[in-house]
Amino acid sequence: MSQAWKKLDLEGAGLQRLNVLLAREMKRRSAAYALLALFPLGLHRFYLAEPVGGLSYLGLSLLAGVLALTLGPVWLLVGLVPALLLAAVDLVWIDRRVTDCNKALRMRLFLQPGTHPPKGYQGRYPDDDTGLDDDVRLKESERAGPPPAGSGAADAGRVPSFNEQEAMLRELARRKKGRR
Repeated sequence: MSQAWKKLDLEGAGLQRLNVLLAREMKRRSAAYALLALFPLGLHRFYLAEPVGGLSYLGLSLLAGVLALTLGPVWLLVGLVPALLLAAVDLVWIDRRVTDCNKALRMRLFLQPGTHPPKGYQGRYPDDDTGLDDDVRLKESERAGPPPAGSGAADAGRVPSFNEQEAMLRELARRKKGRR
């Protein structure tokens, strides 16, 4: 199935809307690492909501470009070497930052105040316990495990098991002894 379900508009309230929103808004490690390939532009930092870091990459790149144009191509290294060192640090930093961004997003979405129930809403069950006594009586009459042999209509169409046959034979033998 395609990713088209993420584009559906399921606005309203509830967990389904929240999960669709999370799937759409969460940061991806693969996207951040792909943007790291363009480290002189600092796009990976902007993607991970770190504009100061993104601007520092841009500043270092501009510095390298200006120095290369004015003083010669060797001076290009003055701006690019620090940017390369920062990019190496960002290889480790990206994983933590993606985790932190996604955690903050989940907390913001899950801890936001939700919609309140309508006035007079008292829960799932009405005030009067009309069916409660019947339900309690039914549940108390239920027995755990399989029903005893020959106890209902469910037994009519099947052959009794070996244990059930043995129990029936013992019962017949006991009745015959009682008649003599």
